Amino acid sequence: MTPKLIDSHAHVSFEGFADDLDAVLARAAAAGVDLMLNVGTDLASSLRARDFAHAHPQVWAAAGIHPHEADAFDDADWPRLAALWADPRVRGVGETGLDYYYDLSKRERQRALFRRHLEAAGGVGRPVIIHCRDAFDDLFALVGEVGLPAGGVLHCFTGGPAEAERAVAMGLHVSFAGIVTFKNAGALREAAALVPDDRLLVETDCPYLAPVPWRGKRNEPAFVVETARKLAALRGISYEAVCALTYANTVRLFGL
Repeated sequence: MTPKLIDSHAHVSFEGFADDLDAVLARAAAAGVDLMLNVGTDLASSLRARDFAHAHPQVWAAAGIHPHEADAFDDADWPRLAALWADPRVRGVGETGLDYYYDLSKRERQRALFRRHLEAAGGVGRPVIIHCRDAFDDLFALVGEVGLPAGGVLHCFTGGPAEAERAVAMGLHVSFAGIVTFKNAGALREAAALVPDDRLLVETDCPYLAPVPWRGKRNEPAFVVETARKLAALRGISYEAVCALTYANTVRLFGL
Protein backbone atom coordinates (compact mmCIF):
# COMPACT_ATOMS: atom_id res chain seq x y z
CA MET A 1 0.00 0.00 0.00
CA THR A 2 1.09 3.59 -0.67
CA PRO A 3 1.99 5.33 2.62
CA LYS A 4 -0.51 8.03 3.54
CA LEU A 5 0.47 11.67 3.94
CA ILE A 6 -1.27 14.88 4.96
CA ASP A 7 -0.41 18.14 3.23
CA SER A 8 -0.70 20.29 6.33
CA HIS A 9 -0.69 23.63 4.46
CA ALA A 10 -2.01 24.19 0.95
CA HIS A 11 -3.91 26.83 -0.98
CA VAL A 12 -5.83 24.65 -3.42
CA SER A 13 -8.75 27.06 -3.75
CA PHE A 14 -6.47 29.79 -5.11
CA GLU A 15 -7.04 30.80 -8.71
CA GLY A 16 -3.91 28.99 -9.89
CA PHE A 17 -5.77 25.68 -9.61
CA ALA A 18 -9.03 26.75 -11.24
CA ASP A 19 -8.36 25.10 -14.61
CA ASP A 20 -7.35 21.62 -13.48
CA LEU A 21 -8.45 21.23 -9.87
CA ASP A 22 -9.99 17.78 -10.31
CA ALA A 23 -6.76 16.50 -11.83
CA VAL A 24 -4.72 18.07 -9.00
CA LEU A 25 -6.86 16.33 -6.39
CA ALA A 26 -6.65 13.04 -8.29
CA ARG A 27 -2.85 13.23 -8.47
CA ALA A 28 -2.73 13.95 -4.74
CA ALA A 29 -4.81 10.87 -3.97
CA ALA A 30 -2.67 8.72 -6.27
CA ALA A 31 0.48 9.91 -4.47
CA GLY A 32 -0.98 8.92 -1.10
CA VAL A 33 -1.98 12.40 0.06
CA ASP A 34 -4.99 11.31 2.07
CA LEU A 35 -5.93 14.69 3.59
CA MET A 36 -4.98 18.33 3.19
CA LEU A 37 -5.50 21.57 5.09
CA ASN A 38 -6.55 24.39 2.76
CA VAL A 39 -5.54 27.72 4.29
CA GLY A 40 -7.04 31.18 3.85
CA THR A 41 -4.92 34.32 3.76
CA ASP A 42 -7.63 37.00 3.87
CA LEU A 43 -11.37 37.03 4.49
CA ALA A 44 -12.35 36.16 0.92
CA SER A 45 -9.93 33.23 0.60
CA SER A 46 -10.88 32.01 4.09
CA LEU A 47 -14.54 31.92 3.07
CA ARG A 48 -13.60 30.00 -0.07
CA ALA A 49 -11.49 27.59 1.97
CA ARG A 50 -14.47 26.91 4.26
CA ASP A 51 -16.77 26.27 1.30
CA PHE A 52 -14.16 24.10 -0.42
CA ALA A 53 -13.77 21.92 2.67
CA HIS A 54 -17.52 21.34 2.81
CA ALA A 55 -17.47 20.25 -0.84
CA HIS A 56 -14.42 17.94 -0.58
CA PRO A 57 -14.30 15.46 2.33
CA GLN A 58 -10.53 15.00 2.03
CA VAL A 59 -9.95 18.73 2.56
CA TRP A 60 -10.11 20.69 5.81
CA ALA A 61 -9.86 24.48 6.12
CA ALA A 62 -8.17 27.22 8.10
CA ALA A 63 -9.11 30.90 8.25
CA GLY A 64 -7.00 33.94 8.96
CA ILE A 65 -5.28 37.09 7.75
CA HIS A 66 -1.75 36.75 6.36
CA PRO A 67 0.68 39.50 7.46
CA HIS A 68 0.89 40.65 3.84
CA GLU A 69 -2.85 41.39 4.05
CA ALA A 70 -2.83 43.08 7.45
CA ASP A 71 -3.03 46.67 6.19
CA ALA A 72 -5.84 45.82 3.77
CA PHE A 73 -7.95 43.99 6.34
CA ASP A 74 -10.97 45.95 7.60
CA ASP A 75 -11.38 45.47 11.35
CA ALA A 76 -15.14 45.71 10.87
CA ASP A 77 -14.88 42.29 9.16
CA TRP A 78 -13.38 40.59 12.21
CA PRO A 79 -16.75 39.09 13.32
CA ARG A 80 -17.14 37.47 9.88
CA LEU A 81 -13.65 35.97 10.19
CA ALA A 82 -14.22 34.83 13.76
CA ALA A 83 -17.47 33.14 12.79
CA LEU A 84 -15.52 30.81 10.50
CA TRP A 85 -13.65 29.26 13.43
CA ALA A 86 -16.93 27.87 14.77
CA ASP A 87 -17.42 25.85 11.59
CA PRO A 88 -16.51 22.17 12.18
CA ARG A 89 -14.61 22.02 8.88
CA VAL A 90 -12.36 24.97 9.84
CA ARG A 91 -9.60 23.56 12.01
CA GLY A 92 -7.00 26.32 12.31
CA VAL A 93 -6.62 30.04 13.04
CA GLY A 94 -4.46 31.51 10.31
CA GLU A 95 -2.43 31.82 8.53
CA THR A 96 -1.27 34.78 10.52
CA GLY A 97 2.11 36.00 11.73
CA LEU A 98 4.86 38.45 10.85
CA ASP A 99 6.79 39.10 7.66
CA TYR A 100 9.60 41.66 7.91
CA TYR A 101 11.24 40.51 4.69
CA TYR A 102 8.67 41.91 2.28
CA ASP A 103 7.11 44.41 4.71
CA LEU A 104 3.94 44.57 2.62
CA SER A 105 2.04 45.75 5.71
CA LYS A 106 3.21 48.05 8.49
CA ARG A 107 5.01 46.11 11.21
CA GLU A 108 2.94 47.58 14.02
CA ARG A 109 -0.24 46.54 12.21
CA GLN A 110 1.16 43.03 11.61
CA ARG A 111 1.93 42.65 15.30
CA ALA A 112 -1.48 43.89 16.40
CA LEU A 113 -3.35 41.53 14.09
CA PHE A 114 -1.11 38.59 14.96
CA ARG A 115 -1.81 39.19 18.66
CA ARG A 116 -5.51 39.27 17.94
CA HIS A 117 -5.32 35.90 16.19
CA LEU A 118 -3.33 34.41 19.07
CA GLU A 119 -5.87 35.63 21.60
CA ALA A 120 -8.79 34.38 19.53
CA ALA A 121 -7.27 30.93 19.05
CA GLY A 122 -7.41 30.16 22.73
CA GLY A 123 -11.05 31.13 22.90
CA VAL A 124 -12.12 28.95 20.00
CA GLY A 125 -9.80 26.05 20.81
CA ARG A 126 -8.05 26.02 17.45
CA PRO A 127 -4.29 25.87 16.81
CA VAL A 128 -2.58 28.89 15.27
CA ILE A 129 -0.96 28.58 11.83
CA ILE A 130 1.99 30.97 11.86
CA HIS A 131 3.93 32.57 9.01
CA CYS A 132 7.31 34.04 9.96
CA ARG A 133 9.90 35.67 7.73
CA ASP A 134 12.83 37.60 9.25
CA ALA A 135 10.77 38.31 12.38
CA PHE A 136 11.51 35.51 14.83
CA ASP A 137 12.37 37.67 17.85
CA ASP A 138 9.17 39.72 17.71
CA LEU A 139 7.12 36.66 16.88
CA PHE A 140 8.43 34.56 19.75
CA ALA A 141 7.94 37.51 22.11
CA LEU A 142 4.26 37.77 21.18
CA VAL A 143 3.72 34.03 21.44
CA GLY A 144 5.36 34.13 24.86
CA GLU A 145 3.09 36.93 26.02
CA VAL A 146 -0.19 35.47 24.78
CA GLY A 147 0.48 31.73 24.94
CA LEU A 148 -0.69 28.78 22.87
CA PRO A 149 -3.56 27.13 24.74
CA ALA A 150 -4.61 25.17 21.64
CA GLY A 151 -1.14 24.76 20.17
CA GLY A 152 0.22 26.00 16.88
CA VAL A 153 2.63 25.46 14.03
CA LEU A 154 5.35 27.48 12.36
CA HIS A 155 4.41 26.68 8.80
CA CYS A 156 6.90 26.65 5.90
CA PHE A 157 9.69 27.03 8.43
CA THR A 158 12.62 29.09 7.15
CA GLY A 159 14.84 29.34 10.22
CA GLY A 160 17.80 27.35 11.45
CA PRO A 161 18.45 25.07 14.42
CA ALA A 162 18.31 27.87 17.00
CA GLU A 163 14.88 29.07 15.83
CA ALA A 164 13.58 25.51 15.64
CA GLU A 165 14.70 24.83 19.20
CA ARG A 166 13.00 28.02 20.41
CA ALA A 167 9.80 27.10 18.62
CA VAL A 168 9.72 23.62 20.13
CA ALA A 169 10.47 24.99 23.60
CA MET A 170 7.44 27.28 23.27
CA GLY A 171 5.17 24.38 22.39
CA LEU A 172 5.02 24.91 18.63
CA HIS A 173 5.06 22.32 15.89
CA VAL A 174 7.39 22.95 12.96
CA SER A 175 6.34 22.29 9.38
CA PHE A 176 8.71 21.90 6.45
CA ALA A 177 7.92 22.70 2.82
CA GLY A 178 9.81 22.25 -0.44
CA ILE A 179 12.55 24.71 0.55
CA VAL A 180 14.20 21.90 2.52
CA THR A 181 15.03 20.24 -0.83
CA PHE A 182 16.86 23.32 -2.18
CA LYS A 183 20.65 23.13 -2.35
CA ASN A 184 21.21 26.41 -0.50
CA ALA A 185 19.06 25.45 2.51
CA GLY A 186 21.80 24.10 4.76
CA ALA A 187 20.65 25.66 8.04
CA LEU A 188 17.07 24.66 7.32
CA ARG A 189 18.11 21.06 6.75
CA GLU A 190 19.96 21.10 10.06
CA ALA A 191 16.76 22.22 11.73
CA ALA A 192 14.75 19.53 9.97
CA ALA A 193 17.04 16.87 11.40
CA LEU A 194 16.57 17.95 15.02
CA VAL A 195 12.85 18.75 15.44
CA PRO A 196 11.38 16.09 17.74
CA ASP A 197 9.31 13.38 16.08
CA ASP A 198 6.11 14.52 17.77
CA ARG A 199 6.44 18.12 16.53
CA LEU A 200 7.21 17.50 12.85
CA LEU A 201 4.78 18.37 10.04
CA VAL A 202 5.14 18.40 6.26
CA GLU A 203 3.43 20.64 3.71
CA THR A 204 3.55 22.07 0.21
CA ASP A 205 2.38 25.68 0.70
CA CYS A 206 1.17 25.17 -2.87
CA PRO A 207 0.99 26.73 -5.38
CA TYR A 208 4.28 28.17 -4.10
CA LEU A 209 7.73 26.68 -3.42
CA ALA A 210 7.64 23.44 -5.36
CA PRO A 211 10.32 21.02 -4.18
CA VAL A 212 13.11 19.66 -6.34
CA PRO A 213 12.69 18.28 -9.04
CA TRP A 214 9.75 20.63 -9.72
CA ARG A 215 11.39 23.77 -8.38
CA GLY A 216 10.18 26.81 -10.32
CA LYS A 217 6.94 25.15 -11.41
CA ARG A 218 3.52 25.37 -9.83
CA ASN A 219 3.45 23.35 -6.64
CA GLU A 220 0.60 20.97 -5.81
CA PRO A 221 -0.29 18.59 -2.96
CA ALA A 222 1.11 15.48 -4.69
CA PHE A 223 4.58 17.00 -4.52
CA VAL A 224 4.62 16.81 -0.70
CA VAL A 225 5.98 13.31 -1.25
CA GLU A 226 9.38 14.72 -2.25
CA THR A 227 9.60 16.90 0.85
CA ALA A 228 8.76 13.91 3.02
CA ARG A 229 11.46 11.86 1.27
CA LYS A 230 14.01 14.59 1.97
CA LEU A 231 12.98 14.71 5.63
CA ALA A 232 13.42 10.96 5.88
CA ALA A 233 16.95 11.19 4.47
CA LEU A 234 17.89 14.06 6.77
CA ARG A 235 16.57 12.29 9.85
CA GLY A 236 17.98 8.85 8.96
CA ILE A 237 14.60 7.12 9.03
CA SER A 238 12.36 5.54 6.41
CA TYR A 239 9.95 7.41 4.20
CA GLU A 240 7.16 5.32 5.71
CA ALA A 241 8.17 6.46 9.20
CA VAL A 242 8.04 10.13 8.18
CA CYS A 243 4.61 9.58 6.66
CA ALA A 244 3.32 7.89 9.81
CA LEU A 245 4.60 10.41 12.32
CA THR A 246 3.67 13.55 10.34
CA TYR A 247 0.21 12.10 9.67
CA ALA A 248 -0.36 11.39 13.36
CA ASN A 249 0.98 14.80 14.39
CA THR A 250 -1.28 16.67 11.95
CA VAL A 251 -4.37 14.72 12.97
CA ARG A 252 -3.65 15.39 16.63
CA LEU A 253 -2.80 19.08 16.29
CA PHE A 254 -5.82 20.01 14.16
CA GLY A 255 -8.27 17.46 15.54
CA LEU A 256 -8.95 15.98 12.11
